[in-house]
Amino acid sequence: MTLAPSGRTLIVQPLPGIGDMVWHLPHIHAIAATTTTGQVDILTKPRSQADRLLCADPCVGRILWLERDAGHHAGVRGVFRLAALLRRANYQRVWFLHASARYVLAAWLARIPERIGYGIGLQPLLLSTPVKLPAEFRHASPMVRGDALLDLLEIPQLEPEPRLPVLATARHAVAERFSDWPQPWIALGIGSSEPWKQWGAMRFAELALALPRCHTGAIFIVGGPGERSLADEILRRVQDSGGVAVDAVALPLEQTAALLANSRCYIGNDTGVLNMAAALETPALGLFGGSLPLTHSRFIYAITPPAGQSGMIAITVARVLETFSRIVQEMADDDPST
Repeated sequence: MTLAPSGRTLIVQPLPGIGDMVWHLPHIHAIAATTTTGQVDILTKPRSQADRLLCADPCVGRILWLERDAGHHAGVRGVFRLAALLRRANYQRVWFLHASARYVLAAWLARIPERIGYGIGLQPLLLSTPVKLPAEFRHASPMVRGDALLDLLEIPQLEPEPRLPVLATARHAVAERFSDWPQPWIALGIGSSEPWKQWGAMRFAELALALPRCHTGAIFIVGGPGERSLADEILRRVQDSGGVAVDAVALPLEQTAALLANSRCYIGNDTGVLNMAAALETPALGLFGGSLPLTHSRFIYAITPPAGQSGMIAITVARVLETFSRIVQEMADDDPST
């Protein structure tokens, strides 16, 4: 099945995390290539920070906010409010990178003529394109389902894994803000969406103190506003032990992207920032003691507990340093200039 090029196009991607949006970048770019303008709008939740995350992406136009948690788009009335929002935008085609029929109903009420989705559950009753993914995709990961939908519609993916553009002004702001810190940079990502994915202040501080013994340059502590107190504890522990680390917590997300793009390596918890680093082609050493390792990117290097052990506590600083040294050596071997 093939689709004719479309005019004004919307993608509905309601999964809330930054990582969720990064996972869908190949799908977003492939769908944008099917439009007459080469660009799509995206409806998503504010927690994704898509307005900052995708601000440099030429394939993305407007970001529309889906306000389920705030109540504006919750409940039955919320469906009609969402339909009114979509009707005003006058879309020709809408894609649903989610299995819920709720958003398809809103698009149907908004009289968007072309509605394309996974065809899971009640969706086929309201989709305009007769797509129905096989039953085995019902519980597949978002990336796998997105790939399957594009394959079914014979839409080529332009990139084998996520790629995230960086805003030039953000690069300049980061270069100016941290100009006193020597290269190369190592970013330590301390954020976590769940407690069982958190490595902890003590381990991150130990790592920040140990890295300078095998690495020249600067160590950056990276996280969102919610990690402020954790970052302060890590920085205090490092300082009390005579070490130095750079506070890069709560930067605007586009500046975090610029910092990661300018770093030799990222080391941190399984978070959206880990996915950002990989999408920026920065080697990302992920600490997977509380979640399954991600395998979608060749730039993600999973560090897991030793055989027979589990949990983040089982990942030692020595294990991280061993992996880091190996990756850095591999990078040096692959670089003909060194």
